[in-house]
Amino acid sequence: MVILGAGFGGLQAAKALARAPVKVTVVDRYNHHLFQPLLYQVATSVLNPGDISAPIRTVLHAPNTTVLLAEARSIDAERKVVITEAGELPYDFLVVATGATHSYFGHPEWAQFAPGLKTIDDALEIRRRVLLAFEAAERETDPERQREWMTFVIIGGGPTGVELAGALADLTHITLPQDFRRIDTTQARVLLLEGLPRVLTVYPEELSERARRDLQARGVEVRTGAMVTNVDAHGVQVGDGRISARTVLWGAGVAASPLVRSLGVPLDKAGRVKVTPNLEVPGREGLFVIGDVASILQDGKPVPGVAPAAMQMGRHTAQNIRRQIQGQPLLSFRYNDRGSFAVVGRGAAVGLTLHEKIRVKGWPAYLAWAGIHIFFLIGFRNRASVMLQWLYYFVTRRRKVRLITGGPSDELLPHSVAVPSLAEGSRSATPAHVH
Repeated sequence: MVILGAGFGGLQAAKALARAPVKVTVVDRYNHHLFQPLLYQVATSVLNPGDISAPIRTVLHAPNTTVLLAEARSIDAERKVVITEAGELPYDFLVVATGATHSYFGHPEWAQFAPGLKTIDDALEIRRRVLLAFEAAERETDPERQREWMTFVIIGGGPTGVELAGALADLTHITLPQDFRRIDTTQARVLLLEGLPRVLTVYPEELSERARRDLQARGVEVRTGAMVTNVDAHGVQVGDGRISARTVLWGAGVAASPLVRSLGVPLDKAGRVKVTPNLEVPGREGLFVIGDVASILQDGKPVPGVAPAAMQMGRHTAQNIRRQIQGQPLLSFRYNDRGSFAVVGRGAAVGLTLHEKIRVKGWPAYLAWAGIHIFFLIGFRNRASVMLQWLYYFVTRRRKVRLITGGPSDELLPHSVAVPSLAEGSRSATPAHVH
């Protein structure tokens, strides 16, 4: 059998089949499993990429499991073959767990100006842009252009956008002020734009309002009902108004991996496969779709595209594959929602637990969020490293991973810079000019 994708769902399926009477091939275009819920902390200089990732071959070491570094290009369901750049891969059972990608709502040209957050490369690019923006502001002599560099816009008020906005606000107000001499980073603007009437619309209005107040207490400008109509290198257009900003980040929408289009089956508006209750593709026995690429209703509501749901789908699919091998009927999937959390910053979070019956906020939600994320990290080393990094940040409020990787960019650095004089010792000193 073949599993496409070593995210939460694919990894759980492979681990659950470690002792099954099948040969398992796991295909992924990256050689590591990534704990995406903490990816924003890599983007905002709290954690290292290695803290939230682990080599797939280290995690999946069962004798019946083979890991293949390759990218699936299409699936020929009639011939039961996966086509990769390395050739064709036949299967008896197939689990598609390729996850989601960014959706720019019909404007793919915005991607170059507003990177999203799905991979380690995305996180490092965001970190690079944010830190370079402050370096550019430090060198800039024109006040208007300096304000552009010190304005950060996050589009989308879901969990990703809220977490990014809160982390950026803490970075600018707590971590960076002592690092610069010519700019005051506490004057940086962080704006969160959401097209709907409130942020975190998946949560009850009470928790949504609490998150908004927590963000504003950190200096984030929250604008709801703000429909973005254009994004370019110098800012965003919101209705009839414009926000000048050199750093724009995207957290507004996701779409299923385009690979599932090759199946030639009905998809929902987000591009996900409408699967049967046992997570199979209709009319395709042995072909399962799980995680962010699966569309399934439970009690009249869609199962959310979150890590716990994908993990449960992976384990359930492994169980059904075992049953299919033994000639037993397949079982219907039912998601056990143990709760969800969204964090704004240190001591500020909101959450729902016990099938949305209990609402949690503030420090209790923050501590529950931290404990759950530590528990689900892969490997003792990762858990220990993240706990130590969090403890260091909790005590010192400093972030050690403020590294600009990839080299400077002509697009991100101003042509006119200020060179500090030998006598300069404060932000108020008059700069000399170099052209």
